[in-house]
Amino acid sequence: MWKRSLLLAILLSTALALAGDKPEKWLQVRSPHFVIVSNSSEKQARHVADQFERMRSVFQTLFPKLQIDPGTPIIVLAIKDEKDFRALEPEAYLAKGQLKLGGLFLRTPDKNYVLMRLDAEGDHPYAVVYHEYTHLLLSKADRMPLWLNEGLAEFYQNTEIHEKEVALGQPSPENLELLRQNRLLPLTTLFTVDHQSPYYHEENKGSIFYAESWALTYYLFHKGFHDKTQSLTDYAQLLAQNVDAVTAAGRAFGDLKQLQSAVDVFVRQGNYEYFKLATTTEVDDSSFQARALSAAEADAVRADFLAYNQRTADAQVLLDRILQEDPNNVSARETKGYLAFRQGNQDEARNWYGQAVKLDSQSFLAHYYFAVMSMNGTVEPADEAQIESSLRASIKLNPSFAPSYSTLSVFLGMHHRNLEEARMMALSAIQLEPENLSYRMNAANLLLQMERGKDAATVIRNALHLAKSPQETAMAENFLLRAEEYGQAQEKARLYNEQVKAGTATVEATGSVPEEEGATSPPPEEPVPDGPHHFTVGVLKDVHCAAPAMDLNVVSGGKTLAVYARNYYKVRYSVLNVALKGELNPCVDLEGRPAKVEYVESTNKRAAAVVAIEIHK
Repeated sequence: MWKRSLLLAILLSTALALAGDKPEKWLQVRSPHFVIVSNSSEKQARHVADQFERMRSVFQTLFPKLQIDPGTPIIVLAIKDEKDFRALEPEAYLAKGQLKLGGLFLRTPDKNYVLMRLDAEGDHPYAVVYHEYTHLLLSKADRMPLWLNEGLAEFYQNTEIHEKEVALGQPSPENLELLRQNRLLPLTTLFTVDHQSPYYHEENKGSIFYAESWALTYYLFHKGFHDKTQSLTDYAQLLAQNVDAVTAAGRAFGDLKQLQSAVDVFVRQGNYEYFKLATTTEVDDSSFQARALSAAEADAVRADFLAYNQRTADAQVLLDRILQEDPNNVSARETKGYLAFRQGNQDEARNWYGQAVKLDSQSFLAHYYFAVMSMNGTVEPADEAQIESSLRASIKLNPSFAPSYSTLSVFLGMHHRNLEEARMMALSAIQLEPENLSYRMNAANLLLQMERGKDAATVIRNALHLAKSPQETAMAENFLLRAEEYGQAQEKARLYNEQVKAGTATVEATGSVPEEEGATSPPPEEPVPDGPHHFTVGVLKDVHCAAPAMDLNVVSGGKTLAVYARNYYKVRYSVLNVALKGELNPCVDLEGRPAKVEYVESTNKRAAAVVAIEIHK
């Protein structure tokens, strides 16, 4: 009898195991601006797509002039229950006693993921999703001060989307408690808080800065609604005209002392309305496209999210299983490439992305990363066509992805060809991401190559406000100094040429600087970079200048490489984990420094042409 019972138990446990191993059904719903991947029903997935499209339409209604669509697609993982949600959420939240998430927004430079539980509880379970989505949509707004950026995110995070209306601006209990227990910051302080300010960094999402930013934003919305005014719009327009934040506030909002008192009273009285907005943009759900996903496709999406979510080991397990069952899976290779890149394995990353490209990948990121990896080493002439082809393919596959334009502009600039097209590519990147300082630096560097020093200085001067750290500020100011000096040298050369034609030239008019003692005389003609690009790491020695020319040696492993710059103003300089005292003077500050040097073989066999120098510790 017991043997029969044991046999039944074994059969039952086997049946349960088989049932548990039955693959889940995953589906994808693609709306005009979102991709929903879910293990729930099609009805629920369509509802999620509808909600996000309506949230987007709210922003389009409120900010009609703002380009609100990001350069990379937004992928929403709509998970049916807590168990499956925990298989994907960040590891930090898996420990016992940790806060239970209802959703999160994962923003990276090249991917935008939303993870959400369809069974989430609470009044505003997706507050963090809407908060970060607001930041994403506002990321293209140029010159938006930090207080307004955070104030708007706090304002919209508790949004409730209904069939025919949207409720906006509902306060968070945490914000109200902070406001009532603490003295408000002076508005003149609030308006000038930036990324380096201690008010921004203290107790992430729990400081008076966030709460007061919400309160002021709410108050201005409330006042504007009742008084039929648009002070926030006026404020934004003044900022766009390069008016500083405090002056712009005084012009748009009136007397700041009176505003401070009004906000303080508003906070203490505790009577908060919320705004109702009739949805003026209908969402046509008939355009939504739904299809079932194969097990490999669903696993590839989850593996990619886990990789970007720092759960590397779990991602690798899924990826290995996918490639074992489907050796030609392109998505898995792309994610493998991303993991190798993040771990610093450049050659391995290039190999994975190269395989994806050869398998006819339709991913703009695969083409982009393959090109970037290929550029970050020795570039043989035979490889140049493939790099350029991949960058152009990336742009064609996603015309809204700014890094592809920027990288192509750098590539063309490195090879000193099609500089006008390179400049236009740099401008396209700036238009797509106006707050990215590095794109402005790239455009300015191209202008230097085009002998337009004055224009290069103007670009950087107008971009200084975009610096988000002391290092970025120092880098931009140093570049500006070099561009201004180069522009002045150009002007002196122009005047000298005019004097030569007029027969009145003098030696002083050239603005030339006597060569330093022991400096190597520059070659009579500028080297033409026509060979492959190389990178080397070593110590900079024997730096000599005969302005604007410079030559130096890179000593590495007992070997010495001679490099040369006909015009050291055109060399791209950067600093990695090094604090310099004051502005960088290449002729003085490079000597004895460890550095990574990018150079190109040239027609001048005596020395290679230096392109960029990155100073290390």
